[in-house]
Amino acid sequence: MPSGTTALSPDAARRLRLRTQGLALPDGGQAAASPVDVVRRMVALQGQDLPAVLRAIAVRSRSGTTLDDVRAAFDGGELVRGWTQRGTIFATTPRDLAGLVSLTGERVTHLGRRVREAEGLDDALVDRAEALTRELLAASEGITRAEMIDLWQQAGVPIEGQRGYHLIVTLALRGVLHWGPFAGAQQRMVATPVAVPAEQPDAALRRIARSYFTSRGPATVDDLAWWLGLPKTPVRAAVAALREAEPDALAEVTVDGRVMLVGGGVLGGDAGLDLGLDEPGGVVLAPGFDEIVLGYQDRELVADAEAMRTVVPFTNGIFRPAVLLDGRLIGTWRRAPKSGEAPYELVPGVAAPTRTAVEEAVAAWPLG
Repeated sequence: MPSGTTALSPDAARRLRLRTQGLALPDGGQAAASPVDVVRRMVALQGQDLPAVLRAIAVRSRSGTTLDDVRAAFDGGELVRGWTQRGTIFATTPRDLAGLVSLTGERVTHLGRRVREAEGLDDALVDRAEALTRELLAASEGITRAEMIDLWQQAGVPIEGQRGYHLIVTLALRGVLHWGPFAGAQQRMVATPVAVPAEQPDAALRRIARSYFTSRGPATVDDLAWWLGLPKTPVRAAVAALREAEPDALAEVTVDGRVMLVGGGVLGGDAGLDLGLDEPGGVVLAPGFDEIVLGYQDRELVADAEAMRTVVPFTNGIFRPAVLLDGRLIGTWRRAPKSGEAPYELVPGVAAPTRTAVEEAVAAWPLG
């Protein structure tokens, strides 16, 4: 084992992930973070399901945080949503929106070229839509998707089928727009300002790498590359450069012989015992599409195939809310079960006391 590397059991690694993810604290402690603090620390949380990501932020925030508190951070411009990586929409901060798009925007735009061509969206049409959109957003405080589509249609921009969606995504990746303040239950699209001074992509990648391992570790460098949707080689090089320039930025651990990283200073005491990693944890509930499940390429540490089928039962990419026991995925849960329907669906063999604990956790869920 390399010098300075801490060996963690799989159980300890799972418990540590719950803590770095902000879903559990040792000794029943309470988070002190605001919604903005949570997102800034995690860089970005998968957010194509808007109600789910609002809950994901709130449940990691200080006790008593409501969904309205999270919406207020979006209304104040401190939080945004945008297409930042892997062609998927994430909740993030304005700074990290700029940093992530600087790293991923060109690549994701290139990967979507064939889809745009199939939809009849050539570069000239996208350029025309961009010019029109910049003009529209400069003259407003934000517009809804329906309003944007209607204005494009009036201007003769073809939006039939999926064209409107692909135009919005492409313009977001060009740094033209993002989702910002709320209009009722929806968000409005607003202009994305140019960051001044702009962060250099290599500096952004090192900074984001540090935050990823601090807020999701233990994880591998390949997990980070997958999460960003970037090739492994430049990500590995960036992590190596970070570790060389700032030796205390990250700490190395092994889990069943696999080398993983956590943020420097995350582990306390001997093998992290100060964090209570030697004590089994209880039931933790997470919203749908949560980073505790989706934040890694390799999910074997947290879930086996049977458990994943309860959370992702179909091939449509929908991730249901997750039930975790001691950091291990054991099923899914429902905030508002129908009459006669159980509030959870767990893998076979879960003991009766755990089922009772899941029922109590669902009943005590603090968010809408």
